[in-house]
Amino acid sequence: MSSICFWRLALARVPALAAASFALVTLAHAGTEAPLRNAIAAERARPAAPLHARADFLLQPAISEATLSPDGRTIAYLRERVPGQRELWSQPLDGGAPRRWLQRTEASELGWSQDGRWLLLASSTQLFAQAMAGQPGSGLVSPLGGRLQRRWAAVDPTRPAAVLLVAQVSTEPVSWQLVRVDMHGQREVLRQDAQRLVGFALGPDGRLAWLQRVESDASVIHRVDRNGALIETLRCAELHRCGLLPRTTDAGDLLLRSDLQGSLRGLQRLDAAGRLHPIYKDPRGEADIDELTLDPLTAQPVFADHRSTAPLLSGLDAEMQRHAAALRRALPGRVLRVQVGRGPGARWLVSERGDSLQVPRWQCYDPTSGRLKQVLDFPPVSRRSGMPATDVPEAALAHRLPIRYRASDGLTVRGFLSLPPGVAPAKLPLLALVHGGPWSHATADHSSLAQFLANRGYAVFEPNYRGSTGLGRDHVLAARGDYGGTGRVLQDIGDGVRWLLAQGVGDAQRVGIVGASFGGYAALAGVTFSPDLFKVGVASVPPPDFSWALRSIARSAEADVVSGYMPFEHWLSLLQLDPRDAAAMARLSAQSPLAQAASLRRPVLLIAGGEDRRVDLSGVLDYAARLQAARKQVTLLVDPQAGHRNDDPLGREAALYLMERQLQQSLGGPQPAPPDATLQAYLARNTRLGAETPRLRR
Repeated sequence: MSSICFWRLALARVPALAAASFALVTLAHAGTEAPLRNAIAAERARPAAPLHARADFLLQPAISEATLSPDGRTIAYLRERVPGQRELWSQPLDGGAPRRWLQRTEASELGWSQDGRWLLLASSTQLFAQAMAGQPGSGLVSPLGGRLQRRWAAVDPTRPAAVLLVAQVSTEPVSWQLVRVDMHGQREVLRQDAQRLVGFALGPDGRLAWLQRVESDASVIHRVDRNGALIETLRCAELHRCGLLPRTTDAGDLLLRSDLQGSLRGLQRLDAAGRLHPIYKDPRGEADIDELTLDPLTAQPVFADHRSTAPLLSGLDAEMQRHAAALRRALPGRVLRVQVGRGPGARWLVSERGDSLQVPRWQCYDPTSGRLKQVLDFPPVSRRSGMPATDVPEAALAHRLPIRYRASDGLTVRGFLSLPPGVAPAKLPLLALVHGGPWSHATADHSSLAQFLANRGYAVFEPNYRGSTGLGRDHVLAARGDYGGTGRVLQDIGDGVRWLLAQGVGDAQRVGIVGASFGGYAALAGVTFSPDLFKVGVASVPPPDFSWALRSIARSAEADVVSGYMPFEHWLSLLQLDPRDAAAMARLSAQSPLAQAASLRRPVLLIAGGEDRRVDLSGVLDYAARLQAARKQVTLLVDPQAGHRNDDPLGREAALYLMERQLQQSLGGPQPAPPDATLQAYLARNTRLGAETPRLRR
């Protein structure tokens, strides 16, 4: 992970609803109805929102990335005037004029060198250094990616101007390197190893002090002595998570994010004798640490944040606790990304996000006075036209209410509920919006799809069913491989829908299920195996047979992407989903929407991509052909250029239109605005099954 990723933190803001929203954090196993009723009443009391155009939910923020110099005096940022075309700018925080450094860059990540004289720009193919203090020498630091898997691991926290790279330097024999590289490309190999390197920490003197590498089916943490010898200190196996911070304490101890002392991932200290000492974990006992904010000079953690339930920002010492409280008071309920500056006159940079804030705002925070001032105030860009646009006002957007409920077997499941403002919830059509993965989770941040659906008058339920991440190792393992259409994972979704109906949210006769990837599989399973509950399904890039998808991924390069450092089959075996287990795969296949296609009696919308490397298009086409042969109600859209995610704005709007149309036909939502000529032409080219094109083209 690059150093800039450690600078991310978040808490959620719900304007005019902060008290009701945060009250939902206290939902207990009994007595949950009153806080939920209060939150629903607050939503009901808001003014009703007007219907906004589909394209209004497909805006691109003008600032795609921004980073604060270590001295807290300058912001560097990537500005997108046209979607996909970025410029590099900087702006002093003392009121000076902004400056454009590069008219075009492919970079997507930024970071400053320790001395603040160089700006690092990372793309998928290279790491570039831009001189920011008038010195010569801007240029390529290192290629990234490629066959040898070079990656930018961190800004060197112990050198004025250097970065740390991890790369596989050969395949026969296998050899990995941890390399220090200065701004002119000069390299110093800190470690060469036959095992895959996945983590490290430098001592205050810049020496490699700790090393984490893959050994068989575990990641093993070693202390590195003065002679370079490795002393095994800690093993992370059986799906335990151990993420090393790039610099030790002054005493030489290792800091890591880990769940070795409980289900939740917290911050811990590992001493030379191998003893773990807890530093911090969620005081509510609910969620993993999502990110740590590091001090830009010492690389020591100063904030921890959680976003999987009601967000929480925590300071890790008394000073930072005071600042966290000040930020919560100033920006109640917002999701924040804070970057800390150090030195005389230093400011902090705060990215202000929120469930009802469509485009992030950037704030300059003075840690001395506690004052905030908005900076980088640029209008968003229309993805289709590339022109400046106006974001949807907060008053028209839904709040994302954190909820929790009991599944039918007693497990506590958490999630979010979004309600259209100003509308009585009891008669609303209700949608389960299921996240993909399944090893992912819904967070308290803004969701353009949830907001689009709420604006169309739907109550939107997003469950973090068992198997979801972000809520601790126990919650991930609670799925026990039971991902079939009648299994516990899918039951969690149905249980949540029924619980909401019992709380007076939604019309039981107008319930649908929507999702992408695994969420698409869940949508197909919902309408197939629970047709009395779910009246319609919308499935984007769905594997119609989850066991088939697992076996397909195991044979592809996507396996390393999904499982990380651990061998894919072993990783799945720990989740009780081993694709080598014929009996387990047969059970999962028998419970798949594909196997039960003939029994489907609800309409479905399928959306797929011809260049999808995660879900093979042939499986989606086979499923659609079976439905067509059985005379089922099915619409199929295939964009031949799209991957697992369609980044084409026209394709994304087409998906919204077809979704809107399908939900209107099945649940009685609003009639969609007709597509313009460009969108209609796209639909005519790519709709393979549906009212416009009755035949399936293979």
